[in-house]
Amino acid sequence: MLILPFKLNQHRRHHSPKQKHKVMNSLGALLRIWREYDASLRQRGSLTVWFTDAAIEGWRAETLEVPRPRPRRDAGPLHLLVDSTGLKLCGAGEWLVKKHGTKTRRSWRKLHIGWDADTGQIIAAVLTNKERGDGAEVGPLLDQVGGPVASFTADSAYDQEGVSTAVAERHPEAAIIVPPRSTAVPSETAETEPTQRDRHLHSIAKHGRAAWQKASGYTKRARAEAAIGRFKQVIGDGLRSRTDPRRATEVDVAVHALNRMLELGRPISVRIA
Repeated sequence: MLILPFKLNQHRRHHSPKQKHKVMNSLGALLRIWREYDASLRQRGSLTVWFTDAAIEGWRAETLEVPRPRPRRDAGPLHLLVDSTGLKLCGAGEWLVKKHGTKTRRSWRKLHIGWDADTGQIIAAVLTNKERGDGAEVGPLLDQVGGPVASFTADSAYDQEGVSTAVAERHPEAAIIVPPRSTAVPSETAETEPTQRDRHLHSIAKHGRAAWQKASGYTKRARAEAAIGRFKQVIGDGLRSRTDPRRATEVDVAVHALNRMLELGRPISVRIA
């Protein structure tokens, strides 16, 4: 069995029909929704930017205060998606590669992000060096979440005891939806007091990994991959600041911009095949 569950049927994937979606708020039948979405796109395209004297003064400092993500209006329990990605450092080395074709050892930082699975809003973000493991940043991400968490979903890189402990300490009732690694074994108390991980292992052994993904809600994690793609498409895959404090601020500004874009309007798509 492969480690990555979405590659289990790779050898016969070409036989499966490709899923098709349509954007519901671009159909002529839904004129009212289309007008609202069209207006939101025009708002996105506005290039008018105003800077106060205080903002200009703060720009010269190492840090700049950026508004934190606002809580959801319904204030219900949050379904949190967590993932990480790499951001390269842009600087003189990048210029040398473009100018002379010189090969340099590229440096980069790791961005850890937490999303609201329902709204797509970025709830938490932490920028670290590339040596930091994904599981080590779960605590700092959860500390940025203001409300209760109903579920924590991440890939198998987060299948660590420290991750389960960090979630349980802050949100004891939260469901931890992390696929066990291929080498995972049940705990010593699996028969008497099974943990969530033990129950996942039992379900996978009995029904298969694909069935477990659907039953547990793990399929929502695909939204995290899509959100990372949106981040790099809109913001870029590099950091332009020269110091780590300024790079952290750069990430906060990017997060605020992406969240603001989602507030202004987003497409509503449904699966049609």
